[in-house]
Amino acid sequence: MKKIISLILVAVMALGIFTGCGSTESETVSGTVSTDGSTSMEKVIGSLGEAFGNDNPDITFTYNPTGSSSGIQAVSEGRCDIGLSSRALKDEEKEQGLEETVLAYDGIAVIVNNENPVEDLTLEQIADIYTGKITNWSEVGGDDAEIVLIGREAGSGTRDGFESITGTEEACQYRQELTSTGDVITTVESNANAIGYASLASVSDSVKVVTVDGIAPSEETVLDGSYKIQRPFVLVTKADTALSEAAQKFFDYITSEDAKSIISEAGAVPVQ
Repeated sequence: MKKIISLILVAVMALGIFTGCGSTESETVSGTVSTDGSTSMEKVIGSLGEAFGNDNPDITFTYNPTGSSSGIQAVSEGRCDIGLSSRALKDEEKEQGLEETVLAYDGIAVIVNNENPVEDLTLEQIADIYTGKITNWSEVGGDDAEIVLIGREAGSGTRDGFESITGTEEACQYRQELTSTGDVITTVESNANAIGYASLASVSDSVKVVTVDGIAPSEETVLDGSYKIQRPFVLVTKADTALSEAAQKFFDYITSEDAKSIISEAGAVPVQ
């Protein structure tokens, strides 16, 4: 009888081992994680998504570049897992049950055409240019030419950050209001008299980045606060709604220590 009981116990233990092995295999996470929002975060979130996908081939990552306000709304309406905003959440958005996690910080670069001789502008001059007090490049050491003001559309996190820091809310006299960071850069690149602003993480040598009060935007100057025109890159989620297993794994990865080098290589400043 004892021998029979022993054999039964051995069989039960063996079954448990095989069951355990099966559950380990089922723990492989699969599914999708959808992000929506800031066009300024395209390079950063794209780099993170690519690295994450290499290690998690069973999870599909998507990014919809609609702008910060649209991304925030998409989270609120349950149309994406994680919203991307290049500005902090407003009080009324937090009151709607949304919460923010700062992923990184980004300098907002003031850009001009490569042919423009202007190298530096003060914060006050930038404000005066965008509000129409300064209208000719010769007034700030440039050529005798009308300044063409390029900016982002209403609802853009970059525009919100730029205008709040320069004190130009509701006062900018834009010639063109464009819907993406790339469009701003392309427009300034093609117009010798244009000035614009764009995420430092997205700027290339196709345009000139001017210094502001003698300080160039960089990881170091954004981190120490000496470059004044900067804003956060924010992940937006619902406070009372758990992320899916796939989305939570992505969230944990991009906010981990391992992701910081990727964020830096993409041109932004990871949270310390």
